[in-house]
Amino acid sequence: MSKIPLVDLKAQYEAIAPEINEAMIAVLENTAFIQGSFAAEFERSFADYTGAAHCIGMGNGTDAIYVALRAAGIGEGDEVITAVNTFIATSEAITMTGATIRFVDVDPGTYNLDPDRLAEAITPKTKAVVPIHLYGHSADMDPIMEIAGQHNLFVLEDSAQAHGAEYKGKRVGTIGDAATFSFYPGKNLGAYGDAGAVVTNNKVLADKVRMLANHGRQSKYLHEMEGVNSRMDGLQGAVLSVKLRHLSDWTEARRNNAAYYGKNLAVMGEVVKRPRPASWANPVWHLYVIEVDRRDALKRWLNDRGIGAGIHYPVPLHMQPAYAHLNIPPGTFPVSETAADRILSLPMYPELTEEQMGEIIHHIAAFFD
Repeated sequence: MSKIPLVDLKAQYEAIAPEINEAMIAVLENTAFIQGSFAAEFERSFADYTGAAHCIGMGNGTDAIYVALRAAGIGEGDEVITAVNTFIATSEAITMTGATIRFVDVDPGTYNLDPDRLAEAITPKTKAVVPIHLYGHSADMDPIMEIAGQHNLFVLEDSAQAHGAEYKGKRVGTIGDAATFSFYPGKNLGAYGDAGAVVTNNKVLADKVRMLANHGRQSKYLHEMEGVNSRMDGLQGAVLSVKLRHLSDWTEARRNNAAYYGKNLAVMGEVVKRPRPASWANPVWHLYVIEVDRRDALKRWLNDRGIGAGIHYPVPLHMQPAYAHLNIPPGTFPVSETAADRILSLPMYPELTEEQMGEIIHHIAAFFD
């Protein structure tokens, strides 16, 4: 029985090993370990890729959210709205600023923040909204931006899973006031350790983000404010620069794989609810997420056969012990809660073959038969 992992980072490395090794040796030979020319080169390249004027490399994606919000003036007494069905990094970064989280439910088709729920959640204390481009599918940004404009809200796109995703023909990351990216190894564009970035077209904001991420300074021993230590490593910048050159090809491969899954799962009808992108979206398929009855049993069935199916995410944030103090009862966010019991992520990565996907689909069909 062949094993099919949820994501195969070894296969990706083997495909580009000579380029990666050369880039990492160059960093070692130049001893450019913290920020430096290799990180700066990546910042320039990734800004061009997203279409943003500025990119600031960070130590990780969580810090990117925290620093971007803090640079925007978010803090004690403020409220920040975000979706309830995401990884805790988004919400904990909000809490780190001193602001209060306001969770909202999501659209059942895209699993992204529902603009109607956003409008209902705004209070006089609301100062920002963090829409998440979950699974590599963009949130519906036009109504979000319209609502945010009406209430003078800072919009920070959490693009951790959406490198290169498009909304109405425009890459995510430059629609809001700023955007954050994670380069965690398993992401579509992943480092060989932790890394992240903030992108924006606002120079004042970019300068403040860069200072905050580097102990609140512009020069070595002159600190204009208290900041944090969240600088991109030179090794990660070099790795990401190499990988960025391949990202468009990898994205096309993911889209082809998603099309194969969709076509071949369709024969099972509504037994398997397949992802159906909105007409305005061009996803990058960080994850391929289906909905099924008896999800946990299907996951065990696939795992027992060497197929690395997983769940992103099984417990909505308002039901996590970390947020018990918010006293949000079950049933408050029905779309997210229902989905959490039914969603299953199938293996998805550029090197995935049709033979492997065929085996996965065969075992799903066998389970339901």
